[in-house]
Amino acid sequence: MDEQFVILVQHAPPGCELTVYALHQCEDGHGWDAFAHYISDATGRVNVSEDCSLGGTYSGIEPMGLLWSLRPVPGSQPGLRLRKKNVQEPMLMTVSVYEGHRREGFADLVPLASVLVERWDMAPGVRRIPVPKNGLTATLFLPPGPGPFPAIMDLWGGGGQLVEYRAALLASHGIAALTIDYLTPMFTKETGEMVNLQYFETAYKFLQEHPQILGSRIAMLGFSLGTTITLRMAAYSEVMKLRCVVCISGSHVQPVDKDFEGIINLNAGKIRINKENQEIYRDLVLPITSDSSKKVDVGRLQCPLLLIVGEDDMSWAAQEAANDMKDMMERAGNSHLLTILSYPDAGHLIEPPYTPHIRATKFRSATTLMVLCGGQTAAHSRAQEDSWKKMLLFLRSELS
Repeated sequence: MDEQFVILVQHAPPGCELTVYALHQCEDGHGWDAFAHYISDATGRVNVSEDCSLGGTYSGIEPMGLLWSLRPVPGSQPGLRLRKKNVQEPMLMTVSVYEGHRREGFADLVPLASVLVERWDMAPGVRRIPVPKNGLTATLFLPPGPGPFPAIMDLWGGGGQLVEYRAALLASHGIAALTIDYLTPMFTKETGEMVNLQYFETAYKFLQEHPQILGSRIAMLGFSLGTTITLRMAAYSEVMKLRCVVCISGSHVQPVDKDFEGIINLNAGKIRINKENQEIYRDLVLPITSDSSKKVDVGRLQCPLLLIVGEDDMSWAAQEAANDMKDMMERAGNSHLLTILSYPDAGHLIEPPYTPHIRATKFRSATTLMVLCGGQTAAHSRAQEDSWKKMLLFLRSELS
């Protein structure tokens, strides 16, 4: 899923107007499509990796534009987000070529040619292992081979559920990954109670004791709300001795004297609603407090920290939080451990490369609530590609 491909059209008439069209039917049954306009060269060819799109869902030379510009087909319900659920099956996408520069009605047209593309989250040999033990709701992905492997704990955000595709991709790059459901785990479903912070220490100890894991080379990755947990455990846990930490689109602001349930209860009175009736969450932690009891003391960190920030994040004040963490670490004398990747016009949902950009989405699938995430499509997509490459380099360097 994070590798580029080449789309090559051949044997068209020279100088012919062509539309290259991509269609994906996701597991929920919703259709997603993208298209771009090209003119064939003197030999009747179009190479999407090298030629300029003259219009469509993207323009310019964009080798992977047909993936990152995918959008719900016209007439779809609002707020959809494309997320792979069954990572043991590929994402299937039909790429077709139509005569002329078309913008709509593709279902009623006969293509000149089509090809079915498979996109996989799991590389050959990656193993998916459910972990219904020690009270955890988690899935472990192991890279090919006997190991032992460095490992990473993978925490998503406030939407809940067990999200596996990023962990599967990380394992495809040689890093064992444990993705953890901490908002809607079996424990919470059975008891109605939220997990406590020891839940994450249990996950760490599971990795540490696993025979195919290098117990001294464990990292932690948090996105959005997952960042809040990641920073808390990295700074204060006496059990977890992390080699490095990655935080995407998050903040260190939280009451450090409270357990997990106290962490997620932020001031809902600061939520704004825009003209499109979309909720904006970024003010929840603004202004960044100077009260040391209400934010993680990142000056305590003893391992490298990578912060990935979208400067148009409308869901979280990630840029302001990153600046405050930088100041705190400079005062504490550990700023040499900090790396910040900050991307103009990128929004909140910074995902693996070529994931379609979603500016606003439903917070959870069972609600009609729309949340503004921010970002401009092309810039956000470039941020996803760049940050993923640099994150992998960071992890390989620190876990090697």
